[in-house]
Amino acid sequence: MSIFGKIMGAIFGTKADAAPAGGGAAAGSGSSGGSAAPAGGTVDVAPILDKAVAAKGEKLAWRTSIVDLMKALDIDSSFAARKELAKELGYSGDSNDSASMNIWLHKQVMAKLAANGGKLPPDIKH
Repeated sequence: MSIFGKIMGAIFGTKADAAPAGGGAAAGSGSSGGSAAPAGGTVDVAPILDKAVAAKGEKLAWRTSIVDLMKALDIDSSFAARKELAKELGYSGDSNDSASMNIWLHKQVMAKLAANGGKLPPDIKH
């Protein structure tokens, strides 16, 4: 499963978690379309991520940091994993410039969550 697919599955709690590698989440488009969004509604992202952060017992700023968001969801947040996520989402900048890439990744992930049925807090720019 793609890294973004893991993020979607962790937040939306859909069948994407258990989908076989050949399932729809591996289509490669980066957008899971309607399959990830809950039937007939949206998912309020903030309480899910706030609960995940609380369970970690450490201060994680998921609203501004892609690394903290990934850590909160128990997804590998290493530089290599973030480079892979950037590749999945079509990042065209210098992937060795981790600061710029991380900012771009966070914005893209938030925008894609919103596009797939995620309700984001108003303080998150996407």
